[in-house]
Amino acid sequence: MGTTYPDKVIISVGGSLIVPNDGIDTDFLINLNGFVKNQLTYHKGRQFFLVVGGGSTARKYRDAGETVLGHALSADDLDWLGIHATRLNAQLVRTIFKDIAHPFILKHYEIIRKVTEQVVVAAGWKPGWSTDYCAVLLAEDYGVKKIVNLSNIDQVFDKDPGEFSDAKPIDKISWVDFRKIVGDTWDPGMNVPFDPIAAKKAQELGLKVAVLNGKNLDNIFKFFHDQEFVGTVIE
Repeated sequence: MGTTYPDKVIISVGGSLIVPNDGIDTDFLINLNGFVKNQLTYHKGRQFFLVVGGGSTARKYRDAGETVLGHALSADDLDWLGIHATRLNAQLVRTIFKDIAHPFILKHYEIIRKVTEQVVVAAGWKPGWSTDYCAVLLAEDYGVKKIVNLSNIDQVFDKDPGEFSDAKPIDKISWVDFRKIVGDTWDPGMNVPFDPIAAKKAQELGLKVAVLNGKNLDNIFKFFHDQEFVGTVIE
């Protein structure tokens, strides 16, 4: 890896924050827009890469396809529906940052583009992983050592809290131990804090990933300013 750029910030924005089950969350988008622009006002030279997930849009298209066909869709078809859902959501995010954003969504990662705008929006690429992996590829391409992963959970747990009442939150965990939790196989639509393929690549690159609740802007602010915060750091 080449030069490291500390002023480049990569945020993987979970699609569940943008499009939860009840439709597009405009309050979240308003808050995200304000938070990023506030950071740019007080940190001259900072650049945000926002990698956008698919959320319930992908699930609704999956369900529609399976209803019409009467059977489950292939993993490849599921991934492509998810990828296009990320691109639709990414176009919305780019639109709300239009005055300061790169004019095109990043969605092909074979080529490293020189981007100078304050906000760069990225989406899904190919079947086989989530947009978490795309965030890791951007980190590799642009020499960034830290990724902020915004989700709808406060922290990573040692097991699924929805199934196990004794699940415990984790403040800090190694990639080796995290990968024991999420496994090594990607399944389209799987619900994990950071996808297995992305986790493997992040470990190889020596990246640090902070998993935070995207709805808690005060907490995100604390993380960015090296204050005590609630979340999980994976490294």
